[in-house]
Amino acid sequence: MKKILFRKLLVDYLSFFLIALLGSSIVVWVFQAVNYLDIMIEDGRDYTIYINYSLLNFPKILSRLYPFVLFFSIFHITSKFEYNNELLILWNFGVNKIELINFIFRFSLILMIVQIIFSSLIIPKSQDLARSFLRSSTVNFFGNFIKPQRFNDTIKDVTIYSERKDNEGNLFNLYLKKQIDQNNFQITYAKKGVFKEFNNIPVLVLFDGATITGKNDKITNFSFSKSDFPLNNFSSNTTTYKKTQELSSFKLLKCLQLLNSKKKVDEKKIENCSKENLQNIYKELYKRFLIPFYIPLLVLIPFLLILSSKESSNYSKLKIITFLIGLFFIIFSETTIKIISIIYFKNLLISLIPFFLLIFLYLLFFKKTHFKHSS
Repeated sequence: MKKILFRKLLVDYLSFFLIALLGSSIVVWVFQAVNYLDIMIEDGRDYTIYINYSLLNFPKILSRLYPFVLFFSIFHITSKFEYNNELLILWNFGVNKIELINFIFRFSLILMIVQIIFSSLIIPKSQDLARSFLRSSTVNFFGNFIKPQRFNDTIKDVTIYSERKDNEGNLFNLYLKKQIDQNNFQITYAKKGVFKEFNNIPVLVLFDGATITGKNDKITNFSFSKSDFPLNNFSSNTTTYKKTQELSSFKLLKCLQLLNSKKKVDEKKIENCSKENLQNIYKELYKRFLIPFYIPLLVLIPFLLILSSKESSNYSKLKIITFLIGLFFIIFSETTIKIISIIYFKNLLISLIPFFLLIFLYLLFFKKTHFKHSS
């Protein structure tokens, strides 16, 4: 009978949690997807890049909302059970409160493993794939990213400014700066310009202007009535190297091993693997493998409510305090990332915090439930 009751309890917790997580993640993803429209509109990229990039960011949203939604779900369902006297069924069938705590704790370990899989395997891979679409893409819709009265630098080493733009796509009073190298540059002014394609090559056709070229400390200047400014040889300003959070967990651990052994690191095989980036590597590994250990703590905190009856005069205060405690540890777990450093002993102490808190909470449950059971 106990197994049937525990199974029913688990189904209620899981169903509410999964629905809440999926619903909230979709809402956040929709709002974020709207912001990602800039990738297609302002950067002039193909709509398929926008779709792929947006979809591949969904696992990251799921993982970020996971702890809060999980805590809120357990808290809400436990409060509901207590309010409807449904937990009395468990106690009447001889279920001790510590038995329920032990069952929920084992359940929380599975949820913790799921979060570790997400943060250490799925998210780095999806983020790398998402960025790879940007790294390998080109600017396709050149007419889209030019915004009037703004300096547009989507194209690498090229800055374009236009005073206004009409409905036909004509640009007026243009300023273009092309940075050839550190000491050489080219500046072009034009009264009018329009994007066209010649043999699939994008060209900005300029009318009535002048070009100033600075080369080897010499300045040359020539005027033109019409001039073509080809854009096929330029690349996007999008970052082409992998960021630390996009590296696989295996590469980060391998990098850490090489850095600690003081061996020479081949940055072609492991990007961002350097002593200068060591703190970020520690932070990323901590975020992926150790922050999920707060999950069991967040799952158990709502069960502080079962230590008191809803008939108690202090029960309302207990609900508020319990919710605030859970909220505090969600925020605390995220802020600990900022104090991770290159000092190993300091990082070790920070990493042990969730274990100490979990032990303390479990001992509290054991003491309270054992005392009442004995009484």
